[in-house]
Amino acid sequence: MKILTFLHSFEPGGVERIALRLVREWRASGYDAPLFMGRTDGAMRDDVGVDLVYHSPRQPRIGSGWWETIWMIVTLPGFIRRTRPDALFCAGNTYVVVAVAMKLLLGRACPRIVAKISNDLDRADQPRAGRMGYRLWLRFQGMFIDRAVAMAEPMVGEIAEYLRIARTRIDIVPDPALSDAMIRDLRKKCARTPAVTQGRRFLAVGRLVPQKNVALMLRAFQRGAQAGDHLTIVGDGPERPKLEILAARLGVDQAVTFTGYVADPTSLFSHFDALLLSSNYEGVPAVVLEALAANLTVIAAGAWRHYSLMAVSDCWCRPVTPRHSPLPLAPNGRPGTSSSVSIRRGASRSSGPPSYTPPVSSERHGPRARRRWPRPAPPPRSPDDQPPT
Repeated sequence: MKILTFLHSFEPGGVERIALRLVREWRASGYDAPLFMGRTDGAMRDDVGVDLVYHSPRQPRIGSGWWETIWMIVTLPGFIRRTRPDALFCAGNTYVVVAVAMKLLLGRACPRIVAKISNDLDRADQPRAGRMGYRLWLRFQGMFIDRAVAMAEPMVGEIAEYLRIARTRIDIVPDPALSDAMIRDLRKKCARTPAVTQGRRFLAVGRLVPQKNVALMLRAFQRGAQAGDHLTIVGDGPERPKLEILAARLGVDQAVTFTGYVADPTSLFSHFDALLLSSNYEGVPAVVLEALAANLTVIAAGAWRHYSLMAVSDCWCRPVTPRHSPLPLAPNGRPGTSSSVSIRRGASRSSGPPSYTPPVSSERHGPRARRRWPRPAPPPRSPDDQPPT
């Protein structure tokens, strides 16, 4: 069985990080799992992608980053014809357009499309006209997807409704965001480091792009922060300059730190009191799973709709109200009073390592993602199967 995964680059992103982990796990399990990269730049190449064999086309002189989707549509068909994979793995929503193009360009020569739905399909953040157009596009996508992968039970109905895919073609595979080794490591690091100041320490992790709505987080922090509170934002992206200007305009620039990309943000969890999530829309955010495993309180904006991962072990959630909310968050961009959800572990940080085991390790669910395929013999190593130079 040959499973081809395609990614634009090694630029940081949750979808890409998990896809790279899956490729590594598939190969360790004996599957032929080629990896096609549109370009080779990005911080994750020397992080989660280190030592991974991949294939990449010769780059155009003008660069391909600003037209990466078209570049992938142009270069991927030739690689598919040469390697003839059995399945084309679509790592997330943003990659489905490429998969649809492969079906149209290659016809019967295109392998089966297995698409992981990584984000909310309802997109309540869009205006009504935008949602109508987007839903028509989703129906068109569904005509070309052979199997869809939902990361949580609530996503199945949404996929069936918007993509018009029969439920028999939808598999539920919890997001393999954590490995067993990572879970054990997070448990060891769950004891909180004593604070230097008396304030609360908030953490946000993610790409600085419009979807994450970090501007809302900054406004909420400016309104709800108390003396000594500090917010650390881990991640990078095109929105960073504007967000730094906004923090200065709001007068919280001295209480907000932008760290840029950090290879392992979970190593910072023990230094913080709560993780903040202010996204306009999400699927099953990997950082929330990591925070739960580390026994870190999570405060999420109400626009995040798939709450099924909270109902694990002794986790619980409740509406955030002014009486117990560290920060007032509202999905419409204005501070509010009851539009967020606070997720907490049942045990306190001081009670020692938690007994909770997140049901989302890549060792357990990497195999589930391929359970319908027969286990192959380890493929012979090709003399040409070397990292690109």
